[in-house]
Amino acid sequence: MPYLANRKSYDDAAELMALFGDNAGYEAAARADRSRDVGNHIRFCHWRQIERLIVLLTHERPLGTIH
Repeated sequence: MPYLANRKSYDDAAELMALFGDNAGYEAAARADRSRDVGNHIRFCHWRQIERLIVLLTHERPLGTIH
């Protein structure tokens, strides 16, 4: 499960999903790659987490343990 440091992570994922639809994960990966290329490891990690979160949000059924 991805770690969400704050609400901005969810907001960024939701924004990409609204703007890019099925390609939102690819956009998050591209942003992560750009961040890595310029040496910004913090933003790189952020966008990689967003990419993982988008994958989880696209599932229609719950994943993991339900309490």
